[in-house]
Amino acid sequence: MARDFRKIIAWQKADDYVIEVYRLTGKLFPPEERFGLISQIRSAAVSVAANIAEGSGRESLQDFRRFVFQAQGSLSEVEYYLHLANRLGYVKEEEFLRLESERAEVGRTVQGFIYWLDSQIRIGRTS
Repeated sequence: MARDFRKIIAWQKADDYVIEVYRLTGKLFPPEERFGLISQIRSAAVSVAANIAEGSGRESLQDFRRFVFQAQGSLSEVEYYLHLANRLGYVKEEEFLRLESERAEVGRTVQGFIYWLDSQIRIGRTS
């Protein structure tokens, strides 16, 4: 059963966050990080929204939930890359705190979506 991932709030927030990550990495990171940290953080951020989108096309809610868990893992990866970028001095503390706050909000929304999926699975919904 295909679901419209664009209507899922967790996906919407993750999608908006990807844009922020692209903006940040495009203007603040040094060019020599183009194939290093920039590529890694962008890939991880995109993976959050992409996993939710991919999971929405799966037949069962259990499969969907598995992809949302993968999205959550990618968000943790983003958290580390932001931490590293901050430690390397690519991102000033103020910008780091803003982006980290937004990442945490996406994380809370993804976690809430997982709770909702769990509740649907518990009541016997399969798709």
